[in-house]
Amino acid sequence: MRIVNVAGRLALLRDGRAVDVQRAGAGRFAADPQAVYERWEEFRAWADTADLPEGEPFAATDLGPPTPLPRQTFAIGLNYRDHAAESGFDVPEGLPLVFTKYATAISEPVSQVRLPEGGHTDWEVELVAVIGRRTESVSEADAWDHVAGLTAGQDISERLLQQSCPAPQFSVGKSYPGFAPLGPCLVTPDEFNNPDDLALSCTVNGEEVQKDRTRDLIFPVPTLIARLSTVLPLLPGDVIFTGTPADVGFGRSPQRWLAPGDELVSFVEGVGELRQTFVA
Repeated sequence: MRIVNVAGRLALLRDGRAVDVQRAGAGRFAADPQAVYERWEEFRAWADTADLPEGEPFAATDLGPPTPLPRQTFAIGLNYRDHAAESGFDVPEGLPLVFTKYATAISEPVSQVRLPEGGHTDWEVELVAVIGRRTESVSEADAWDHVAGLTAGQDISERLLQQSCPAPQFSVGKSYPGFAPLGPCLVTPDEFNNPDDLALSCTVNGEEVQKDRTRDLIFPVPTLIARLSTVLPLLPGDVIFTGTPADVGFGRSPQRWLAPGDELVSFVEGVGELRQTFVA
C-alpha cells in the first residue's frame, strides 16, 4: 500500500492516481494525513478490502509530506561507516547517535528552500521509517511489524551553526524551515522485496553526489526501533531519519555547499524522488 498527502488530504495511491480516503470511506477516516497513524491497523484492513473509486490525477507539486506533524522525530547520525570516517568520528556502539529535527523543518517533497545567510548548507539523503503503532521494548525480530511504512527524506544541514558550540548543535543546525522534506509517498514494508536493502542516492544539478544501499547501515531499521524503544515509547506517526551515507559536502576536499539556484534531487528505491531548489 502507498499513501500520499495531496494538498493536506490523505489519499491512497492507485495506478498513479490519488483516491481521497475521507470521501472513499464515507467519513470513516479523517482527511488529516497525520491522524491515520493512530488507527493504522484498522486503516490497512479497510484499504485492503474496500471497493475504491478511480482516483484523481495530481501533480508532484500538490503533494505534502506523508507525516506532516509527527509528535517525535528521531534522526540518526553516523550510521554508515564511510560517513562516520569522513566526519571525523568513531563508529557508535550500543545506542546510535540520536538527535531531532524540529517539526517546523518538515516540508513537502517538491519545495523551494531558503539558504541561511552566510552559511554552509549541506545535503544528506536518508531512508525514513514511520511508526505505525505504539512501540515499547520491542525486539528486532518484531520491529518491522511496528513500521507503518518507509519514505524518502533529506536531512539538510547548516554546518556553521552545527559546529558553532563546543558540542555539535545537530538539532538546531538541521532544523531551518524546509530542512526536512519527506515523501513523495509512504510505502508499506510489504511492497519491497527486501526493505533492509534499498538503493538511495542524490544529485546536485544532475551530478550524483551520494549513492549507497541501506544494507550498509550500521544500525538497520529493526535495530534502531528495538534500541530506541527500550528508552522511550515510539508513538504512531513518529518519524525516524535513519542516517546518511558518505560523500556529503562537509566531507569533501575541497568542501562543497549548496548555493542559490542549485537543484537537489534525492532518491530512495521503491519510494521515489524529492526535489528541492535553493534560493538566497
